Amino acid sequence: MSNGILLYAEVTRQGYIHTVFFELANKARELADKLDGAPVMAVLFTKHGMMPDYKEGFTNSGIDKVFVFEDEKFEQYSTETYSNLIVDLVKEIEPDIFLIGATNQGRDLAPRISSALGTGLTADCIDLDINEKGLLAATRPTFGGQLMATILCKTKPQMATVRPKVFKPAYDINYKNTDFVYKLIKPEDFKDRVELVEFIQGIEDIKNELDSAEIIVAGGKGMKGEEGFNLLEEFAELIGGTVGASRGAVDLGYAPHSIQIGQTGKTVTPKLYIACAISGAIQHTVGITGSEHIVCINNDPNAPIFDVSDTGIVADVFEVIPKLIEILKSN
Repeated sequence: MSNGILLYAEVTRQGYIHTVFFELANKARELADKLDGAPVMAVLFTKHGMMPDYKEGFTNSGIDKVFVFEDEKFEQYSTETYSNLIVDLVKEIEPDIFLIGATNQGRDLAPRISSALGTGLTADCIDLDINEKGLLAATRPTFGGQLMATILCKTKPQMATVRPKVFKPAYDINYKNTDFVYKLIKPEDFKDRVELVEFIQGIEDIKNELDSAEIIVAGGKGMKGEEGFNLLEEFAELIGGTVGASRGAVDLGYAPHSIQIGQTGKTVTPKLYIACAISGAIQHTVGITGSEHIVCINNDPNAPIFDVSDTGIVADVFEVIPKLIEILKSN
């Protein structure tokens, strides 16, 4: 009998539950069915007064039980406090699987927890399954993205961080009469050795909307520089999209890392993805496979990007994009 699956419900700086939780919740219900209906649980840290806003999200996502740590001090994330309390919780409920979104916060929290518990951690996963022995099979890119490795953890809980956007949240409500368990917090639980003095959000983070964009225009090394990306920005603005970049373009300084898409960047799932002068190495395409429609523009007809594209245009991007801009501006 499985002790269930535990999920970390991250609360963002803006005060909402990160969308990656709902993606994990949908996948966890699928995994739980393969474990004879194992319970799906969540752990949440929140300040007082926010639970009424959060409860419906849990009940409609098929979560059986939520362990709630509630205190005003949880308005600010703390690696030390959060990890210590989660480690104690995991030792108490002994879940078989513990999943965390591979966000900035999740990537900070997960290794500290796995180290304290003496268990394995598969990071930046792009797929999860249950194998014939009932173990979590976590798949992630390896060898610079050249291969996909499926990793098994011999110790419990079997831990993994999962990239946002690789799974989709449930389209239909999966209602459960969720049990909310409020955990006791003692003053000595707060022993932070690090104090947050100030948080400054970069202007690139404010502008970047890749996570929610329905249209993305992405450029690669073939855009030749910042001027090429300025062209893509003009085009993207005209069609209501946002701009992304391949790692090659970022490494050359053509675009900031905050808009990098692929294995070492973001995973995106827009309705329309337009790849401009991107060769299509697996390190990049692993981050775009969830797109509904992929269009590529490349002057090399043998570029791998054509293999994953729904529509391919063999042409010079510096001839195609200016012409499209001209047409859009004339209408």
